[in-house]
Amino acid sequence: MASMLSLNIIGAGRVGKSLGRLFCHHHVFQIAQVFNLSSASNQAALAFIGEGQAVNDIAKVNSSDITLLAVPDDAFALAIAQLITAGALKPQTILFHCSGSKSSKDLLRLCPNLEHLQIQLASIHPVRSFADPDEVCSDFAGTICSVEGSPQALAILNPAFTSIGARLVNIDSENKLLYHAASVFASNYLVTLMDTAIATYVAAGVEEKLAQQMAQSLASKTLENVFKFGTSKALTGPIKRGDQQTVQEQAATVQTWDADQGALYQAFIQPTIKLAKR
Repeated sequence: MASMLSLNIIGAGRVGKSLGRLFCHHHVFQIAQVFNLSSASNQAALAFIGEGQAVNDIAKVNSSDITLLAVPDDAFALAIAQLITAGALKPQTILFHCSGSKSSKDLLRLCPNLEHLQIQLASIHPVRSFADPDEVCSDFAGTICSVEGSPQALAILNPAFTSIGARLVNIDSENKLLYHAASVFASNYLVTLMDTAIATYVAAGVEEKLAQQMAQSLASKTLENVFKFGTSKALTGPIKRGDQQTVQEQAATVQTWDADQGALYQAFIQPTIKLAKR
């Protein structure tokens, strides 16, 4: 880019501050203002990013060329309304968010005034965990980012994300919820499933640290096989072998131990039978 555009970050949590540092260190955008509710979190975000001005009152946010909305999804409407009131969203500037489940059209639904103001909207969702921002910034290159939005917004944002190493994939805004459900299955629910596996080992009398090692050994190799051979060939276990009596006895045992975990076990039976048949 011939000259750096200014970027405001509204909500500099793990995602906001990670992208802020990447844009700053790669000289993609000039970080203008960073808004968090608390002074402590704001100062920590600025120290991490390496640039910007802290703002603790959203009413005092100034306009910028681009605004990254990185607050929780349920806070979008209020934050946008406050930014409009503050005059922080000027006509033809860009507003984008990184939610996996919300689209740019959802912003219009929440705040119809955005269309009247001619704000250019987009969503860019990095398909990765942001649990460790330091790690995110050190190995962001190659991260798949799903993008959708106005052509004007993407004309600026696509090359910006490419500059920090993103691998861009276009997605239909109408499919954002279903698309994000896939990410939930692959990441969030995978964590829940591992928590369930460890808890079940412990309930069977295995010491917790050893239970974690057992789950890690199985899960790591299984995931490796999934992406090496495909899901059908990676599947093993009693359903794959056709041991339905074992499956039913096991389901009953888990149900007796814990009703919630029993329901989870039962929920996986039919999808796994279908997978085994493939």
